[in-house]
Amino acid sequence: MNKKLRVSPSPHIRTKETVENVMWDVVIALTPAILAAIYFFRLGAVKVLSVSIITAVVSEAIAQKLMGRKIQIKDGSAIITGILFAFVVPPTLPWWITMIGAGVSIILGKMVFGGLGHNVFNPALIGRAFLLASWPVAMTSWIGVDGKAGPTILGVLKEHGFSKVLDMFGNQGAMYTKLFLGNVGGSLGETSVLALLIGAGYLLYKKQITWHTPVVYIGTVFVLMWIFGQDPLMEIMSGGLILGAFFMATDMVTTPYTSKGKILFGLGAGILVVWIRLKGGYPEGVAYSILLMNGVTPLINMYTRPRIFGGVKNNG
Repeated sequence: MNKKLRVSPSPHIRTKETVENVMWDVVIALTPAILAAIYFFRLGAVKVLSVSIITAVVSEAIAQKLMGRKIQIKDGSAIITGILFAFVVPPTLPWWITMIGAGVSIILGKMVFGGLGHNVFNPALIGRAFLLASWPVAMTSWIGVDGKAGPTILGVLKEHGFSKVLDMFGNQGAMYTKLFLGNVGGSLGETSVLALLIGAGYLLYKKQITWHTPVVYIGTVFVLMWIFGQDPLMEIMSGGLILGAFFMATDMVTTPYTSKGKILFGLGAGILVVWIRLKGGYPEGVAYSILLMNGVTPLINMYTRPRIFGGVKNNG
């Protein structure tokens, strides 16, 4: 008996992993999509990303200072919020609107709830929802990778139907290829499925996320769109579904912590996306699907929490 038994308060199982490790893994995973955004949208992407990241970090530092807390901006969480916010807005968004949106993401989406680990909703999507309600024209003014103004693919589909979408590309094969590689207009983080999947693969390899929510989320949209006579491949590769499924719906703070809960979250978010895209006024739906399911997360956690070992049924 060379080892001593120590009596100590819980938790008794510890890991070397820290919040900083998790956050910087997410930043690394987002890097391919950042490079893709800069490649396709050039200076516009650099401007939006820079303003958003700097504003998010500064906003968090000011909020922590005002709350009398130690300033902890090196953990990378504010940088992630800044990147994700930049990913869900147009590359032509004016710098001052970008600043307001990133600031709202941090202040209203995160710090008013108590800071990292306490927010109920995804901060970046709170900022996007605020801007969409405040400056709808700026938030829906899109450009293609050729720099010319024009609607997104989902916008064309909503207004003119699938035949008009095919006219944009020539045939389905060319459409799938461009959607996968990223040669399409839209938000900064939505332009390349390939870049997002590379980052998602890294997060899965590092076990920072699990397959449950993304697979069920994307799979639900694919199956329902196929049932309702839509092009399911185009639907899952268009808009922000891949970005949202792997980088926002998997947020460990605002989504369920059990496997069963994650599946329910993905299922609900997928149904909401299909509902909004087919019946709603907006051509997208990913942001609102995740925000709405964030609100349901406490309920999902309550009904999917593991049974306590050694517990007994209440016969009362």
